[in-house]
Amino acid sequence: MKIGVLALQGDFEEHCAVLKGLGVEAREVRLPRDLEDLDGLILPGGESTTIGKLARTYGLLDTLKERSRNLPMWGTCGGLVFMARDVGMDQPILGVMDMVVQRNAFGRQVDSFEEDLEITGVEGGPFHGVFIRAPVIVEVGPGTEIIGRVSDGRVVAVRQGRLLATSFHPELTRDDRLHRYFLGIVQEAPCLTSATVNG
Repeated sequence: MKIGVLALQGDFEEHCAVLKGLGVEAREVRLPRDLEDLDGLILPGGESTTIGKLARTYGLLDTLKERSRNLPMWGTCGGLVFMARDVGMDQPILGVMDMVVQRNAFGRQVDSFEEDLEITGVEGGPFHGVFIRAPVIVEVGPGTEIIGRVSDGRVVAVRQGRLLATSFHPELTRDDRLHRYFLGIVQEAPCLTSATVNG
């Protein structure tokens, strides 16, 4: 299994470390050619406007939109914003997930917080969510499943077929269950027939 991690900006190294710990080949993606032969792609947290502008500069924006038709993708925090169809601002986005997002919904950096979450499809008890200038999902389309909320009811995790999005940062914890969950989505995808995950 080969999983790419968009490495234009943000905490891509942490995602790569988790993947390698699971015995999965992780590839940093900066150019369209880096997407070749991938089974899945993670869009990490960071500043979504910067990610979008760099993706456009390096010729990735249109290629990512095209590949999203059959390539499993997971966006975390800024990556979630990048995947949404509507972010309430004029910025380069993929627009591949049917959701409306509110950026920085919990406040500034000083308002960062952590909370245990129940995530549908992730077994083993609550998942510890790390929220840093996190967005929330304020609206979803009929094909988008809500799989996680914070205690006040706001939506912070969704799935749309082979696309996954979370407002928080699983890569900043020692819990690899959401990475395993994404790898399960990858294994379900028609483009991958012989993937295995260690453990």
